[in-house]
Amino acid sequence: MAVPTFQSVLLPLLRLSADRQERTGADAIGALAEEFKLTQEERKQLLPSGRQRRFDNRVTWGVTYLAKAKLVARTGRGRFQITERGREVLQDDPSRIDIGYLMRFPEFAEFKGASAEGDTAQAEPTGQRAVAEEGTPEELLESSYQSLRTSLAKELLDRVKACSPDFFEELVVDLLVAMGYGGSRRDAGQAVGQSGDGGIDGIIKEDKLGLDIVYIQAKRWEAAVGRPTVQAFAGSLEGQRARKGVLITTSQFTADAKDYVNRIEKRIILIDGEQMAQLMIDYDVGVAGFATYRVKKVDLDYFGDGP
Repeated sequence: MAVPTFQSVLLPLLRLSADRQERTGADAIGALAEEFKLTQEERKQLLPSGRQRRFDNRVTWGVTYLAKAKLVARTGRGRFQITERGREVLQDDPSRIDIGYLMRFPEFAEFKGASAEGDTAQAEPTGQRAVAEEGTPEELLESSYQSLRTSLAKELLDRVKACSPDFFEELVVDLLVAMGYGGSRRDAGQAVGQSGDGGIDGIIKEDKLGLDIVYIQAKRWEAAVGRPTVQAFAGSLEGQRARKGVLITTSQFTADAKDYVNRIEKRIILIDGEQMAQLMIDYDVGVAGFATYRVKKVDLDYFGDGP
């Protein structure tokens, strides 16, 4: 089955605590993974940031939400235990616990920034609030970030396609220099368009010491770049006795072109328009920051929470 949604783990998590035994977050993650019959691949799924496993994140936040509603209590560092209120909830045998259900508890409503009385009148266990918040706070934040990044990448690519071929070649060098190639921008820029070979648009040092040379070809195209173009570039490298090249396009590469570079001895990296835009964002080429949000959490070591 797919990794269960954040709210789907709340009731099983509370039921897991019904024996009144103190548990750790790791214990809960392992037990619930077995209950949901998750495969190893499903358990290893990561959040978009790649910093935490998706299921682990959902169970951890499940403990936090149950604690905010006073259904479980924190008993130590990473440990929790069911409360009397939590046992009373289980005695009512709810079919589901979600955000709407938890809003009936004043402490949770305050945590969510709303009054319990104002929300419980319209918040059923499967109400609109529950449907709207299937992800954990981290998932919602990362989803918003990825959406903004995708939109920015598309806008970047559209602008690059509207620029002149000369500008595009300069942009390619700027990007490679920002990624750590070519030494100084001045050294890299002098190589652009001076190779004298129709199949090569520029030459750049692989490192600041110039221990190896990377040859560049930039294609500001709308149509997909196929194998013949890539093969011609490989031939140009052969003419220069070069071993490495980067071919960047504003469009895409055909499957045949990708297969070709995987089978030849020379090392040719293909970067399509979408990947180029993502790299521009990562290395601050053609973009500028306008807001920074630093997410923090409680430093448990500072407060001396026990193991």
